[in-house]
Amino acid sequence: MPHINIKCYPGRTEDQKKECAEKIAMAVSEALGCKMSSISVAINDVKQEEWKEKVWDTEIAPDMEKLYKKPGYTCD
Repeated sequence: MPHINIKCYPGRTEDQKKECAEKIAMAVSEALGCKMSSISVAINDVKQEEWKEKVWDTEIAPDMEKLYKKPGYTCD
């Protein structure tokens, strides 16, 4: 039962978010060999000025060793 939680800056349309969620779900289904009906995808907007506090400091930096795809930026 994979659940994917995407956080990004605001500005994407609902159609863009739906398309992204569908494509991510398809890729996860193929890569992990699970049914599409088992996958959920959330997309949450985070303001740029809140990114470091709400995402980098709480989710990215503390779990850097667990990231299979690491960001190409830092928030130092």
